[in-house]
Amino acid sequence: MITAKNIALGTRLLPMSFEVSAGEIVHLLGPNGSGKSTLLELLSGLVEGQGNVCIDGVDIQDIDSQSLARQRAYLSQQQKPAFAIGVYQYLSLSLSALKGADVTAIESAVATVCETLAIADKLNRNTDQLSGGEWQRVRLAGVCLQIWPDINPDGRLLILDEPATALDIAQQSAMYKMVRMLADRGIAVVMSNHDLNRSLSEADRVVMLKLGTLIANGKPADTMNLGILETVYGAKLRIVELEGERVILS
Repeated sequence: MITAKNIALGTRLLPMSFEVSAGEIVHLLGPNGSGKSTLLELLSGLVEGQGNVCIDGVDIQDIDSQSLARQRAYLSQQQKPAFAIGVYQYLSLSLSALKGADVTAIESAVATVCETLAIADKLNRNTDQLSGGEWQRVRLAGVCLQIWPDINPDGRLLILDEPATALDIAQQSAMYKMVRMLADRGIAVVMSNHDLNRSLSEADRVVMLKLGTLIANGKPADTMNLGILETVYGAKLRIVELEGERVILS
C-alpha cells in the first residue's frame, strides 16, 4: 500500500492525499503544468516537500537510498543517454541494488522484459545507436527489472513519467502490456499520461490535476466524464460509443 498524505510543493502542487493499492494502476491526467511530474517526484522520494509518502506504513524519507531503490523504481521524462554504454550493461546497472539475486532468475527476468518490450535484439548495441523509441523502451526495461518480483521480493512501486513518449502505436501497446504484467504480480503503478482513451481502457483509477490542484480521483468510468474533462483541459470534447466502448474526441 502506498499512501500520500497532504503532500505539496510550493505553488507547483497544492496539498493532496490519496492511496495506491498493491497491483493497482493509477494514471495521472491533466494538461502540461498541472503538477503531474511534481507529484511523481514527491512519490519517488527524490524531491522532498510537505506531507508524507509511505510505503507499507514507512515514510520514504526514513528509508535509506539502497533500500528505497529496492522498493520503488522511477522513470523520469525522456532523456538522452548521458554516455555510450552497451544496452545489456545499462540494464545491469538497474540490478545493482539486488544483492544476492539468483543468476538464472535474473537471466529469465531480462529475457521476459526484453521480449515483451521488443528490445531483445538490441542487447548488443550501444545506447548511442538507439532510436528515441528504442532508448525509451530500454529505460523502461531498466526500471521494470529493478522491481521485478522474481528477483526482487521487496519491489512495491513503479513510477512512470510520460512513458509513452517517443513510442509508436505498437510500442505503446507493448509498454501497457508490460505495466499490466507487473500490476498483476502485485506492483503498484503510478504514471502520467496524455492519451485519455488509453487511460479509459488501461487505468484502474485516474487522478486528475489542474494547476497543482486535485480535481478528481476515481475509476475512469466514473470520473472521465465531459464535465470534469472539460474543466481540467479547458477544451470542448465529445464522448462517443464505438463498438461498445467509450471514445473521447476533441
